[in-house]
Amino acid sequence: MKTIKALTLDDVKRIAAASEAEAANNKWAVSIAVCDAGGHLLWLQRMDGAPVMSATIAPDKARASALSGKPSKALEDMVNGGRFAALHMPVATLEGAEPIIIDGTVIGAVGVSGVKAPEDAQIARAGIAALA
Repeated sequence: MKTIKALTLDDVKRIAAASEAEAANNKWAVSIAVCDAGGHLLWLQRMDGAPVMSATIAPDKARASALSGKPSKALEDMVNGGRFAALHMPVATLEGAEPIIIDGTVIGAVGVSGVKAPEDAQIARAGIAALA
């Protein structure tokens, strides 16, 4: 048997707070989603002024990252590189999510939507950094 760490509610709150702080410091209004390794939503918040659709896209990005074990940008790059069959995968292929990897195992992901894709990813990485 393998022992795998799992996110606690305290972990998720710490990630969300750090993500929100990164967004607020840059005056970005976004939605922030955190999911577990199975892509199940643990946290969702839409900051004041964030686009309404971002509350749907952020969890989709987080799920894509958790299930693939890669930043969602890697999936977007596959499509942009001509691998159009990737559009048939049951995940969002948009940059803005990062996997949470502990001891070499994906235990969840953070997805962000509402600003430019690289900025979404920056916010996600800031949230994950709060676990260190």
